[in-house]
Order: sequence, then C-alpha cells, then structure tokens
Amino acid sequence: MIDRDFVMSELIDDEQSRHLVYDDATGLRLCPGMVCKGHPTIGVGRALDVNGISSEEIAFLLNNDITRVSDQLNAALPWFGTLDYVRQCALINMAFNLGVAGMLGFHETLSLIAAGNYQLAGSQMLASKWATQVGARARRLAEMIRTGKPVAR
Repeated sequence: MIDRDFVMSELIDDEQSRHLVYDDATGLRLCPGMVCKGHPTIGVGRALDVNGISSEEIAFLLNNDITRVSDQLNAALPWFGTLDYVRQCALINMAFNLGVAGMLGFHETLSLIAAGNYQLAGSQMLASKWATQVGARARRLAEMIRTGKPVAR
C-alpha cells in the first residue's frame, strides 16, 4: 500500500508547491505574452498542457471562485446579500467577466440596483462599452437585473 502522506511530502519537497502557473523548464512564473520553454505547470508538477484538469477539479475551483467573488461583493456592496439569487448571480457573472474591481466601476448601475431601480440599471448596463464587447452575455445579465428571473439561453 502506498503511504500517500510520505509520497506527497517527497513530491512537494522536490517539485515545490506553486500557486501560479510557471514554466517548468525555467521555473519562472508565466505572465501574459511570455513564451514557455517547457510545460505550463501549476500546483505540484501538474503540467497543464499534458494533464489539464478534470471535470471534478473544474467544479471544485469554480465553487471556490464563486465563494471568493461573492465574499468580495458582500464586502464592497453591503446591500448585495439583500438581492434575490438571480440578481446576485448576474453581478457575480459580471464580476467574473470584468474582475470585481472592474465591475465596481459601474457606479451608476450599482447605485440604481441598490435603490431598486432595476429597469434603469439594466439599461445602463447595455449602454456600456462592456455590453458591446460581450454582446449576448450583457443582454442576458441586464434582463436578469431588470426582471429578477433567469433567462433561457
């Protein structure tokens, strides 16, 4: 039987535990525009171009990301938790697309949502540069803000 704790300890010592993607040939953290000489790797020697991640790992990461973004929105927008689940989902979706800081830049839209003026808030969303960039996604999220109802795809 494999002693997993021992093997894990050995691998972490030899491979290191890295939280951000790095080039396994150079050990350098990968940033946009960099050329990777080896394999893009994360964690403890997980070559992403060779092994990728499983559906279960994707779901685990997504769940953690939703929690992180929700916590950030609750901290930044004290009224966020009072919204119905559909409007919360719309703002979380926006934050995933723009980053929380980027979404928080929609000052007027967020003020309108906080005031319960969902119709005008949806119109503001659609009048943005973001809406022209993401198209159907923006139209769907604006409709969710307006109505508080899920929108069929």
